[in-house]
Amino acid sequence: MPSAPIIRHSLHESLVAPLREMILQGELRPGEKVPEEQLCERFGVSRTPIREALKVLAAEGVLQILPHRGAIVARITEEQIEELFPIMASLERLAGLLACARASDADIARVRALHDRMMEHFEKGEEAEYLRHNRLIHESFFEIADNVTLSAFYQQILTRIHACRFVVRKSREHWAAAVIEHKAMIEALEARDAPRLAELLESHVMGTTAGIARAFIQRTIASAAGQPAPRARRAAAPQGA
Repeated sequence: MPSAPIIRHSLHESLVAPLREMILQGELRPGEKVPEEQLCERFGVSRTPIREALKVLAAEGVLQILPHRGAIVARITEEQIEELFPIMASLERLAGLLACARASDADIARVRALHDRMMEHFEKGEEAEYLRHNRLIHESFFEIADNVTLSAFYQQILTRIHACRFVVRKSREHWAAAVIEHKAMIEALEARDAPRLAELLESHVMGTTAGIARAFIQRTIASAAGQPAPRARRAAAPQGA
């Protein structure tokens, strides 16, 4: 029998995923110049594969490559919020519907445990760990939904809005609203109330999450202009929460 072809990945392709994760985790932040020399030392490679990997991320809209200045992490814009957040909200809505239909008792217990740990970090004011568990919870809905294409679309959009989802610092009002919404999401999952979970996930993205993104843009603009950042408007509690 003829053997299956061996798929060989180039060096720069193997660098794309870890570089993307550095952005998603906030290690590389919006507007910052990508430190090519440090990345070469970190991954033990030359500049050529690093630059090729950066070109891939630039094509995804995650980075901007500026002439004679190298690559910077792209800042999200108001136009991108209008374009991308409705897509993210629709993906999360579908993930909620599928997750409720397919979740085992063990799946639900796992998400509840993540939620409880996230709440512990919230009570202690440990925002970095709170955000990490927040991201794990949302990714769990997609894992339980068990739809490869849906998960791939989610990761693609998440990468585009990297800083405004699970990295950027929240105002106290936004943080409090997000916690209330998460409590309602977990209750809906445990009740296997698919329409309720789907509605909560969609409104969470279009409401609190989009508000956090807009506040981040305002702070960025104010900082660049040397002005004090405008105070965030108090976030309204979600319906039924």
